[in-house]
Amino acid sequence: MARRNLSGLRVLVTGASQGIGRALVLEAAKRGCKVLAAARSQPLLDELAAEVRKTNGVVQTVVADVTKPEDRVAMVAAATQHFGGMDVLVNNAGIGATGHFMDSEPEVLRQIFETNFFGLTETTRAFLPLLKQGATPAIVNISSVVGKRALPARSLYSASKFAVMGFSEAIRAELAKDGIDVLVVSPGLTQTNFSKNMLEQKAKMQLDHLRGMTSEEVAGATLKAIERGSLDVTLTLKGKMLVMVNRFAPWIVDFFSKKKVRELFADEIAERKKKQTEAAVAK
Repeated sequence: MARRNLSGLRVLVTGASQGIGRALVLEAAKRGCKVLAAARSQPLLDELAAEVRKTNGVVQTVVADVTKPEDRVAMVAAATQHFGGMDVLVNNAGIGATGHFMDSEPEVLRQIFETNFFGLTETTRAFLPLLKQGATPAIVNISSVVGKRALPARSLYSASKFAVMGFSEAIRAELAKDGIDVLVVSPGLTQTNFSKNMLEQKAKMQLDHLRGMTSEEVAGATLKAIERGSLDVTLTLKGKMLVMVNRFAPWIVDFFSKKKVRELFADEIAERKKKQTEAAVAK
């Protein structure tokens, strides 16, 4: 793993128009990076670019959906045209959904994997030739605490982030020969519009994202990880505690997860037991 001087590094951030991605672009530019911001919305990218340039930051934008092959080609072309290459790829684009697996539709899971996993892996594939020629190159995959320990009503999102973690660990070794670091940053609850942009919100218990880290704090921690070459970073105290407890005593997390679900579905459980009792009496 390599330590880096951020100033002058060429950085691509996907999902750059909102939340963590937007904060990453602003903070990276402030620290002297040459930033290529990629997102699906041209108006939001234009607003972001104008904000960066007010402080004399260096930024270029490209409208791109990471799930589309032609858009991934467009990102590579933009990086080559504007900066002559790329040093750091930040795979930040992501979508989510909440609710129990049995209540979800197959297409929702596929949509989540298309963006969170396949979009990430194929963007990585597209940029590898440029990164191999970059200065202290790195791939930074923005994952999640639930990519280390899954929680109920987050099964679809968790599965996609577990896949990201597995992919990252494997290519970290594969790309060592090319001098490319692979970093994973796992935020906990973050104050963004992420929850508002979910494909589905069917969970009975909503998590309070306003009590989490700010996007700016996550961006700062991510840039610090890039600077230091930290390969695996888990954010928030609660996130670190969850991962730690799960590592040494996963049964504790299982116990409280099951307990919470039983409490939320107490009426359903009671009704089922009532029917079972009535059926038994009828016999």
